[in-house]
Amino acid sequence: MTPQPRVLVFGTGSVGAVYAWILSRAVTPSNVYCICRSNYTIASTKGFTINSTIFGDDINFKPHVSRTVDEAVSLLPSGEYFDYIVVAAKAIPSTPSIAELLRPAVGPTTTIALIQNGISIEEPYAQLYPNNPLLSCVVYLPATQTSPATIKHTEIELLHIGTYPSSSPHQKAATSFSDFLTAGGGTTQLHEDIQSARFSKLLVNASWNPICALSLSRDAQFLASSPPEISLALIKSLMLEIASIANACGYEDINAETVDFQIGRAKVRQLPGIEPSMLADAKGRARMEVDAIVGNAVRLAESKGVEVPLLRGIYALVKALDQSFERERARMISGDGQVTVNGVMSGESTTSE
Repeated sequence: MTPQPRVLVFGTGSVGAVYAWILSRAVTPSNVYCICRSNYTIASTKGFTINSTIFGDDINFKPHVSRTVDEAVSLLPSGEYFDYIVVAAKAIPSTPSIAELLRPAVGPTTTIALIQNGISIEEPYAQLYPNNPLLSCVVYLPATQTSPATIKHTEIELLHIGTYPSSSPHQKAATSFSDFLTAGGGTTQLHEDIQSARFSKLLVNASWNPICALSLSRDAQFLASSPPEISLALIKSLMLEIASIANACGYEDINAETVDFQIGRAKVRQLPGIEPSMLADAKGRARMEVDAIVGNAVRLAESKGVEVPLLRGIYALVKALDQSFERERARMISGDGQVTVNGVMSGESTTSE
């Protein structure tokens, strides 16, 4: 019999836990290894509990749980590696980087799948592992870790999958990963060029995330805070700047019509509206994906000669807010050198749009 694939999930907050469970249904929980931080104690003793409007309530599963990649690798037979590594941690700069931390777990044929927000996040992995299949994934999974290792999930579960770069010879790996998830009950969509899907989500994330974090308001609350010619116009102008970056990169399907569709979705939401991940992070004074979602978009615009004055201003403000949290975290460092804010370890993903 062909051995079942082994999977390492790096960053097992809300999104990571749901996909660890889906993958455990395609193999067995004993073939799924999870790297945890703030939820390690509960996850390692009682497993994860998922309450989902799609999959059901009180779902409990117990994969292998480790604090570090080295520890997870030590559980494998000598000389063996993981078949899949799923990165579901926040896309936040760190030293060493997430890509570097994965090195002990990456074998010659290991497929690395990035389930992370933002744009231009793939290159560090491509540089370190040029011969490995690298998949870039765009997730739609409204999920929140309501308490350590307990996840609430609603509405939708959809993972867009494509290779990085789009010209990669590893298209078969994308299909295999998609089939793997589907076998576990997940929903996937394959793309020849995943960057269009990334820009489509960036249109929403790079506008609503920083605005909601800076205003400490959900989307409907922000729209109701001032006349439409002010609040709605600001969001629309930001979205149009992001669309102009996508157009400069060759993605003409991200356009004014797309912007109007997203604006229409927001206008019909009832108060208080949706809480984006950066707002949740700001409330908890936790690290935000500022550079992955906003900063990289600004730098991409500069490289393409696209003027994005509003986005640049928003980036400066939300970057300063994030650094104020960083200064606060520095004063809250615990004795083991880790930073805990409101019970959540810095850098761990707790929610996703």
